Amino acid sequence: MAPQAPKTSLAMGLNKGHIVTKRELPARPSSRKGELGTRTSFVRKLIREGVGFAPYEKHITELFKVRKDKRALKVAKRRLGTHLRGKKKHEEMFAAL
Repeated sequence: MAPQAPKTSLAMGLNKGHIVTKRELPARPSSRKGELGTRTSFVRKLIREGVGFAPYEKHITELFKVRKDKRALKVAKRRLGTHLRGKKKHEEMFAAL
């Protein structure tokens, strides 16, 4: 969509309408939902460092080592239930190598 032309404060014409200044509103909680917080990410990294990987995650990394990327995605998808979750875990494990 093309950027709108400025209003002219006239009641008719192409750019009709009263001129107003747009208010900067804070982000709504619904638009922030799902965004990872700094504390949560820190705690997750700390736990990952202490506990390590789950057996299925180790299996995925082994599949990466023998160049079975597609099979690794299938394993992740099967274990996590959905394709999107599997893709996300696949990327996460690939980055961990």
